Amino acid sequence: MPPPLRCLLLAFVVVLSGFPRLAHPFTALESDQIARFQEYLRIRTAHPSPDYAGASAFLLHYAASLGLHTTTLHFTPCKTKPLLLLTWRGSDPSLPSVLLNSHMDSVPAEPEHWAHPPFAAHRDPTTGRIYARGAQDDKCLPVQYLEAIRGLQAAGFAPARTIHISLVPDEEIGGADGFDKFARSEEFRALNIGFMLDEGQASPTDVFRVFYADRLVWRLVVKAAGAPGHGSRMLDGAAVDNLMDCVETIAAFRDAQFRMVKSGEKGPGEVVSVNPVYMKAGIPSPTGFVMNMQPSEAEVGFDLRLPPTEDIEQIKRRVEEEWAPSHKNLTYELVQKGPATDVSGRPVSTATNASNPWWLTFERAIASAGGELSKPEILSSTTDSRFARQLGIPALGFSPMTRTPILLHDHNEVN
Repeated sequence: MPPPLRCLLLAFVVVLSGFPRLAHPFTALESDQIARFQEYLRIRTAHPSPDYAGASAFLLHYAASLGLHTTTLHFTPCKTKPLLLLTWRGSDPSLPSVLLNSHMDSVPAEPEHWAHPPFAAHRDPTTGRIYARGAQDDKCLPVQYLEAIRGLQAAGFAPARTIHISLVPDEEIGGADGFDKFARSEEFRALNIGFMLDEGQASPTDVFRVFYADRLVWRLVVKAAGAPGHGSRMLDGAAVDNLMDCVETIAAFRDAQFRMVKSGEKGPGEVVSVNPVYMKAGIPSPTGFVMNMQPSEAEVGFDLRLPPTEDIEQIKRRVEEEWAPSHKNLTYELVQKGPATDVSGRPVSTATNASNPWWLTFERAIASAGGELSKPEILSSTTDSRFARQLGIPALGFSPMTRTPILLHDHNEVN
């Protein structure tokens, strides 16, 4: 892999890791970078009503100040979910390009639980940290991308391969109107993407984290049936009783998986997680529920996440035979959200060895910046990277945040 990509990655790492955390006199450039980050954080892009227009105006102006070519794409008829494409053209358009991705939207925030208003981008004068929704997930990324380009331009660097930055909507609600449609578009194919960087997670230590895969997303809904009866009767096979058997069996499996994480045997993304997200049972009354009658139906839903290397057929058998067996009057619906393999039939992941020259370049960039890289991980949740990996495009999740608590989607998100 040619040195220009290493230069970009090196600049990207240095932009954030080189920022001083404690209060002291900043250079004019550093002060401007921090101010731009705060300005972006103050744009309310939280669901359910993200201000995509405000974010787009800010980012397009930002890109124009660096002389980047900008394109606004729309994949919905209402054109209220813009996808921005910022381009730094290379000298050799025949080379596969690099795509740096970030999403504009963020999850909601509950202001009453925050030490500072979540959209004020308050900067603590003692620690230098900035509190805001999106500070980690992931409004830091486009600022880092653009400031890395600014630094390279100032140094007289001119890329051989073209570099694109995609700023997409709707990642936090599944990406259906964002990167999913983008990845299937003619516009995306025309970019000739060779490699993609996307969001990762903070590291509480001095070691950078990198992610080569996301877990697969499944939804499991189990329904139980049974004869109704008086609330005082001890019935065999009542609906809620049957459902409790299901929940207890799944809980035992979940505990076994969680123990491997707690012991350090496996990472959070290397196990199967199955978490109950809702339960429905009971007969409604004007004041709540009828308390002296056992219902004939009950239901529970689970968020099920699988590592891309997991034996899916074995999980299906476990659901049918152990978690929701029909002899207990249990039925189930197991829904897979997205493909389990890429276009070549391989697990949806990116190689982190010598077979992948992009990975070797990434490793060298971290080392050149004086950084240390942790063992590559599977992300326990999902990102837009999965849409690129499904096409066979190597993609890594990386956010150069060290010595930072992991607070994405949490109260008091800080960077």
